[in-house]
Amino acid sequence: MIEKATRVNKALDDAVSLREPLKVHEAMRYSLLAGGKRVRPVLCLAACELVGGAESMAMPAACAVEMIHTMSLIHDDLPCMDNDDLRRGKPTNHKVFGEDVAVLAGDALLAFAFEHIAVSTAGVSPARIVRAIGELAKSIGSEGLVAGQVVDINSEGLSDVGLERLEFIHLHKTAALLEGAVVLGAILGGGCDEDVEKLRKFARYIGLLFQVVDDILDVTKSSQELGKTAGKDLVADKVTYPKLLGIEKSKEFAQKLNSDAQDQLSGFDSNKSAPLIALANYIAYRQN
Repeated sequence: MIEKATRVNKALDDAVSLREPLKVHEAMRYSLLAGGKRVRPVLCLAACELVGGAESMAMPAACAVEMIHTMSLIHDDLPCMDNDDLRRGKPTNHKVFGEDVAVLAGDALLAFAFEHIAVSTAGVSPARIVRAIGELAKSIGSEGLVAGQVVDINSEGLSDVGLERLEFIHLHKTAALLEGAVVLGAILGGGCDEDVEKLRKFARYIGLLFQVVDDILDVTKSSQELGKTAGKDLVADKVTYPKLLGIEKSKEFAQKLNSDAQDQLSGFDSNKSAPLIALANYIAYRQN
């Protein structure tokens, strides 16, 4: 994972260089290159290799997914959304560059993500590139990431938010982009429809797992340990898995999701699926 993340970091650094207008490119690079676990791009590359593709076929898509993830974090931290001051252990984008530039930096990353897949993907048929672009757009639009964010905002402070609504929020807000990352890798790597759908299910489980673990960490870890503001879900009166199920039941649910995710990989070559199993375990047992 460290090797792949290092290659992703280099590819991101090369893709979003410092050029005019300097201010917006500085803001883009500030958040894009601020560290982060690179879970989504590494999943994209691992899925590509699982179905027999080469890493290079999916690297532009892996970078694009991370650009979009970064955009969502910049916008999520804005005063009009979660109003957060800390991200990855550093001041949030709008704290450094101002709200106006932060919004535009996010917009620019979103636009460039699609340009990068369209222009820089090599060794893949145009039909697969177009299919991947359509898949990515759907995962972040009004049926994907945006849907999750809207329902999340509208649920703050409500006393009757149940498990079904919470699952909708997380499947869209968190799992959709993880799913997009994995599915893009599988499509660009030349996977058949059956393989793509198995990997889609795998990604949905680990996407939900990612958020359940996030909810648990938010109430059990400090801001210093997380590198972002701890306990903010409680302060914002957000519904979370620990709030609805309690910590122990949430941990049991996380274990089940991890097991269900790994079941989806049973038909693949065990050597090639090993990185995805390791990533699922990493998501399940991470500490920040």
